[in-house]
Amino acid sequence: MLRGLDIRDMLIIDRLEIEFRPGLNVLTGETGAGKSILLDALGFVLGWRGRAELVRQGAEQGEVTAWFDLPEGHAARAVLQEAGLPDRDELILRRVNTPDGRKTAWVNDRRTSGEVLRRLSDTLVELHGQHDDRGLLNPSGHRALLDAFAGFERAVEATRGAWRALHAARERRRAAEASLESVRAEEEFLRFASAELDALDPQPGEEAELDARRRLMQGAARVREDIARAHQALGPDGAEGRMHDASRWLDGAADGAEGRLDAAMAALDRALDQLGEAQSGVESALEEMTFDAGELERVEERLFAIRGLARKHGVLPDDLAAYAADLRTRLEALDGGASDLARLAADEAAAGASYDAAADALSAARQAAAERLDAAMAAELAPLKMERAAFRTVVEAAEPGPGGRDGVTFTVATNPGAPAGPLNRIASGGELSRFLLALKVCLTNEVPGLTLIFDEIDRGVGGATADAVGRRLAALARQAQVLVVTHSPQVAALADHHWRVEKRVLPSTTTSTVIPLDTASRVDEIARMLAGDTVTDEARGAARALLAG
Repeated sequence: MLRGLDIRDMLIIDRLEIEFRPGLNVLTGETGAGKSILLDALGFVLGWRGRAELVRQGAEQGEVTAWFDLPEGHAARAVLQEAGLPDRDELILRRVNTPDGRKTAWVNDRRTSGEVLRRLSDTLVELHGQHDDRGLLNPSGHRALLDAFAGFERAVEATRGAWRALHAARERRRAAEASLESVRAEEEFLRFASAELDALDPQPGEEAELDARRRLMQGAARVREDIARAHQALGPDGAEGRMHDASRWLDGAADGAEGRLDAAMAALDRALDQLGEAQSGVESALEEMTFDAGELERVEERLFAIRGLARKHGVLPDDLAAYAADLRTRLEALDGGASDLARLAADEAAAGASYDAAADALSAARQAAAERLDAAMAAELAPLKMERAAFRTVVEAAEPGPGGRDGVTFTVATNPGAPAGPLNRIASGGELSRFLLALKVCLTNEVPGLTLIFDEIDRGVGGATADAVGRRLAALARQAQVLVVTHSPQVAALADHHWRVEKRVLPSTTTSTVIPLDTASRVDEIARMLAGDTVTDEARGAARALLAG
């Protein structure tokens, strides 16, 4: 509920604070007094796009503050939480405008954007008037209005869920088809390359191993010759034989040397042990460097084959095994593609059947709801002196989508036999106002917690019809806060709270202000609305009669 509005230096308002209340709040005043400025200021703080030059001439900036009560579960709380803004029982919006057009906004003292303000405004305030193109007169929103009237939230969500499932199944099938088509285009290459790689069967690390083996064998002849010479020099005809001779000679001389040869003989024994280890190492090297003469050719042939395939497929030699595995996977996808496509097509068909069932049920429910709305509108139009007019909710087939496959349009025929057409093209100004009011009464449960604003919605009607409009507004105000800008005394007389907008002209400035009216002041204001500039006792009497009901 809108609790209050504080306006500073906007257009012809220097400073104005007004507190609104539950029920039917009415603003009256002479033409040009500034009633529309209040709505401009409210629209500004709510982020609506309106007139550009709002700052009062000579002021450094204009500022508007609005505050609202937010009950538990109010839709604005979800917007606040999503935007990371403070969520409190009182919502305070403030927006500042400078003469050069720069705008700054705050929500609960936290800086925010105009987009967040507009999202909040959709949950806080709804404006209706003869030039309303945001809500009831916009055909693109009629289906949602019908669904809200009938309480189809669960049915619509079920249809949306079925649509999402169908869309996902369709995308999976299309992706599989595209993938399969891509693989089919290179099937010949895949099969040849996979067979070639499988035949060679390269292993990670094999290329480096073959290269080392090849280099070893290329230098083996020269290296083996030197190792063989070393082996001979260490053997019985070389160092080993001479050391054994020395050991034998020393052993024969040891008895006569009286211990002088013991250390030398021990060292010689150790040297013979080390010599044996050296001989073993040299013998092992000789054995390892002994190979078949044709082995070098075979190693080189495989090494060059691995490197050739790596260059051919643009991968490293060590990655050939993984590349071959990827080719096999793609071939398996190709070979199993037909069965996968059949399964995905069956999934899509099942999802389509689920969507069809949900959409068909929603369509049938919308047709029935349309009849209920038409009957409710007929009951509302009669008291508004439009019993000869016909309101019809047209439900037609439309392109399937998340919300079903129905298009909904509100149409009217203002006289029997006259062709029906869209609201804003068929009805005159006064008729349109009454159609909008009747429709809003029928859709009062559409968005709970809204403040409903009617901007001169009673224009073009008078007498008993104006009284009927006022009574419908009063009935609506029992379920939601209603703010009405009106020139109709019949409507003003039914207000729970009444304010008069006045324009004051001074030698150097013109300002607009809003005055709350007590019972006596209301009599004078309604008398003015009845009689014009000259308020007579008869006009006051008529005003009292209107107020008495």
